[in-house]
Amino acid sequence: QVQLVESGGGLVQAGGSLRLSCAASGRIFSIDTMGWYRQAPGKQRELVARITSGGSTNLRDSVKGRFTISRDNAKNTVYLQMDSLTPEDTAVYYCNAGVLGSYGGTWGIYWGQGTQVTVSS
Repeated sequence: QVQLVESGGGLVQAGGSLRLSCAASGRIFSIDTMGWYRQAPGKQRELVARITSGGSTNLRDSVKGRFTISRDNAKNTVYLQMDSLTPEDTAVYYCNAGVLGSYGGTWGIYWGQGTQVTVSS
């Protein structure tokens, strides 16, 4: 199977920065798009940023200029650098990835367990 493990969340003051990491492990042949989503209390989960295996990126408008998504294909890891954080960024952040399993495995979308980001005013 495939596991995604996130790290890097925490409590930060408005204007501060955090860097999230998400490492994929298990029976992986290749990883397609990797992404970060977030879910605030009482709200639907929303896409924050995603990056293809070739490095093309998409970010939601509200984080453009503040967040940067990157990945290290050799480490099967995706990062989210978050700068100029505001209280509106407070949420549980989840990573996901489209993975083709090794040894004749199937393609599937996997999710991490989530990491809390809290921005105080």
